[in-house]
Amino acid sequence: MKPITGLILVIVLVVISPFSALAESQQDKILIGLIPEMNVFKQMERFRPLAQFLSKETGVTVKLTILSRYGNIIERFTNEKMDGAFFGSFTGAMAIQKLGLVPIARPVNLDGASTYHAHIYTRKESGIKSVKDMKGKKMAFVEKATTAGYIFPLAYLKENGVDNIGTFFSEYFFAGSHDASLVAVLDGKADIGASKNTVFEWVKEQDPRVDQEIVILAESAKVPSNGLLVRKGLDRGIIDKLKQSLLNLDSSSEGKEVLKKFRAQKFIETTVDDYKPVFVSAEKAGIDLKTYNYRNE
Repeated sequence: MKPITGLILVIVLVVISPFSALAESQQDKILIGLIPEMNVFKQMERFRPLAQFLSKETGVTVKLTILSRYGNIIERFTNEKMDGAFFGSFTGAMAIQKLGLVPIARPVNLDGASTYHAHIYTRKESGIKSVKDMKGKKMAFVEKATTAGYIFPLAYLKENGVDNIGTFFSEYFFAGSHDASLVAVLDGKADIGASKNTVFEWVKEQDPRVDQEIVILAESAKVPSNGLLVRKGLDRGIIDKLKQSLLNLDSSSEGKEVLKKFRAQKFIETTVDDYKPVFVSAEKAGIDLKTYNYRNE
């Protein structure tokens, strides 16, 4: 009987050891980055309850860090050893190509959409109705690494005969966030602006001037809402827990309260294929993602 007992012990050790190694190697905390799509205090106010919920559900402490600018997101992700980030559609597309990140989930907005699109807009009193009327005016972009705040406007202008924005506009600048671009137009610091529609609607709820004074000139195709992408080397167990916690967020009263503060209905699964419209828009703008200098000038 002794050889049989020994054999059983060996089998038990072989079966258990991988799980023991996993338990020992699993991280006890992860760092998630947030892009600065709106005022950083509002951004943290929106995401903090979600991070707390995910920490509770996964058993791993979820730390948040807000990236100061879109324009250094790839370097900061690597240098600060982040485990994931809620990327915009364009920064997500870049992260997939440059860093091999894996998309796992994105929110469904309160209007039922899991996508967003760009608005190009001006003040009603400006007299601007077409690209031709924009010549010699001031343009407020968001950042060079945003679909709604730069890539779509650039593609739209190119399709309408504008090859050099530096000579076409009297001035253009990067406002740094989608709400800041809209406010720049409202305050007369720019004649034309571009923002994602979700932030545009959020500002409109806070500021009645948007309805009264702003007119939308053009809209882009739909692209994925800001989704969570994680690094390939992150523990598979953590990735699965994060994904399931997000996808099941709307199934509990606590989760629904978090979603309410996050301003979303639920989260849905997201894949690389969902970013195809972004690659198309980049191509129209004349941008090669592998060599694109996405830092602001």
